[in-house]
Amino acid sequence: MVKEWKVLPDLVTANQGEAGIVELAEYLLSRGVGIEAGLLCPDDAYRFVASSLPGRCHRVLIEPLDPDPETASRDAAAMEAILADGGITLPQVHHGFDGSCWAVNLRALERGHGIRTGMEDVVVLPDGQPARDNAHLVISARTLIDGIAKRC
Repeated sequence: MVKEWKVLPDLVTANQGEAGIVELAEYLLSRGVGIEAGLLCPDDAYRFVASSLPGRCHRVLIEPLDPDPETASRDAAAMEAILADGGITLPQVHHGFDGSCWAVNLRALERGHGIRTGMEDVVVLPDGQPARDNAHLVISARTLIDGIAKRC
């Protein structure tokens, strides 16, 4: 299906746990499409480190899917450690899912990584109140970023 694309994106996220993802990423790279390696769990990080992709990707997306903040933060830390042990120094963007979103984002910012937010991932603000829209989430993320910057 991808071979049918007439207009190619600049960048795609290639989730490393999906069957055939390395071959798909290789094909996209050959067509000039940038790759962001998506890691959803520690096993994905091991797969990525062992693949042919690390030196050719733009960045890594660390996206633990567990909605529990402690579990997701622990998984994010494990993925980060696996990358470091594998000598991978690509920029990282982190985000959690539902209840883990803000804990994962805070952990990432404290470690100097980028974050992502939006209603695809979370629909509540850090205080648990419902977000009105994506802009409301972005404002909250900006506040989190500014708070970390003041500590440094």
